[in-house]
This record gives sequence, C-alpha cells and structure tokens, in this order.
Amino acid sequence: MADEALSAGAVARRLGVAVTTLRTWHQRYGLGPSEHVPGHHRRYTPADLARLEIMRRLTAEGVTPAEAARWARQAPAGSTGDLAAMTTRPGLTRDGGGLTIPVGRAGPVARGLARAAMRLDSVAIGETIAHALATDGVVATWDGLLRPVLTGIGERHVTTGGLIEVEHLVSRCVSEAFAAVARAHAPAGPPRILLSCADEEQHSLPLEALAAALAEAGVAYRMLGSRVPVAALVEAVTRTGPAAVVVWSQTRATADPGQLSALLAVPRRPLLVLAAGPGWRADTLPAGVVRPVGLGEAVSLAVAVRDSLDQSTTD
Repeated sequence: MADEALSAGAVARRLGVAVTTLRTWHQRYGLGPSEHVPGHHRRYTPADLARLEIMRRLTAEGVTPAEAARWARQAPAGSTGDLAAMTTRPGLTRDGGGLTIPVGRAGPVARGLARAAMRLDSVAIGETIAHALATDGVVATWDGLLRPVLTGIGERHVTTGGLIEVEHLVSRCVSEAFAAVARAHAPAGPPRILLSCADEEQHSLPLEALAAALAEAGVAYRMLGSRVPVAALVEAVTRTGPAAVVVWSQTRATADPGQLSALLAVPRRPLLVLAAGPGWRADTLPAGVVRPVGLGEAVSLAVAVRDSLDQSTTD
C-alpha cells in the first residue's frame, strides 16, 4: 500500500466503488479522510484506505452498511497490517458474491475496476474508465486497464462458464466510454480510414478502441462494425476509396486471408491494408498486408497515412 495520502477519486478507483459511495460512507458512517492540510481538500491516509477496504469487503458479502462500518471503525488506527488482516478473515474471500477477476500485473486501478465489475456497479466502472481516458488517453487505458480486466473476465468464463453478465455490462460501459471520446474529438475532414470486423467476427470492442484512439489523434474514420461480409466490405471500399482499411479478427475461425486478398484486388486499392487482432497468422497474410502489433502501432500507421496524404495535397 502506498504511503502517500490519496484523493477521494484515487481511493474510489482502487476500491472499485463510485465517488458518491465514498461520500455516503463518510457522511453516514464517519469513514472519511483523516488527513487535513489547511487550504486543501481532506485526503485519505493508508489507515483510512484499509478501513474502507474492510467496509467494501463486508458490504460485498451482504453485511449491512451500518454493521460493516462498525467493524471498520473498530479496526486499530495505528496498524495497517492489522487492518489488512481483517479484510482476509475466513468468509471474506469473494468479491461481489463471486470469484475475483485476475488482472495479472496490472495496478490497483485495474483491481478496483475488476471489483466493480464483479458487483455489476456500472457507475463505478464508468467513473474509473472515464478518469483513465481523460488522464492517460485511449491507448494507455486500453493496454494498461481495460485489456487486463477483459482478459481476466474471459479467463474466468473459460474455467467456470460464468461471468457472462459481467462481460456484457463491462463491454457496454467500455463502448459508451469510447463513444464519448469519439464524440468529444470528432475529427474534421473526410474519413480516410475504414474500420471493419472480419466476416462473422463479433468481437468489435478492440475496433471501438481503435476508433476512439484515431479520433483522439485527429484521424477521421468510418466504422462498419462487427460481422461484415467480404462482399459488403469490398463494396464499401469501392464506394468510399479509403486510404487505409483495418480488418479485425479475434479468432482463427474468422481470419480468412481471402478477405484481405479481395481488398487488394479492388480497383481503388487502399494504400494500406491492416490485419489487426490475434486471429491473423503472419505466415498466411497476402503480400502487402501489414499486421500491427497492438493498438498503439495501428494508430501510428493510420496517422502516418493521414500525414502522407496531407503532405501530398500541399505539395
């Protein structure tokens, strides 16, 4: 646990609760920040955070807030080790009534988001994602926060068959957050990048992340979305003449290289065709197709195409 005092927003993201929940716990149960510097907002100390962790764990197990707060207030003020031990007593090993979501080496904000996901707390999920996007941008938020949590949900689903409701809620919150970024930036000029999922590919969230990142970078795009048949994709390219086309495939089952070959055969052939996603195999891609490694590289390639076109029009 960090030694520094934390703001309410930082504590909320670590715990995976909404800031309004922290305010309620402060006002009703006296579990507020204890550090006060004149002229500044009060901040939460490590001991405050540990007590709130007790509160969060107990309420997640179904204990009434008043009773959970009584336990939290009884925790000794001077020993964060004792406080941490209380949060792992027998019977408090679950989060939100289900198994926890593994997030690997991701930081405390990702663990907080995973906790909020298990509680189906859409307010806390939305606040956490929005803050990360505003602070770190789309690429860093996707790589460091969202992808670890989404991967963890997928791993739990594979092993348990559950968490479908968690995956649906988190995906909706992520989509809404990315859409808000795209609306806020709304790049000017004609769309030069066409984004599409492969035929029968239903996993569009990574493509939405790319769309938001492109908007953030000032690159205009068109989004076709999930499950785009080859004929429809070719027709879209023929009609709009994009400079670059990104085709996303999540699984090998949807990564038919013939889709890419069809794009390369279009009379108004794009300058760049990107095969994005883990479904594609590099050794099966047609010559001339680029397979970006990660979201950041896909954005960089799109920006390079945009800049090249801008330069050619000014020469």
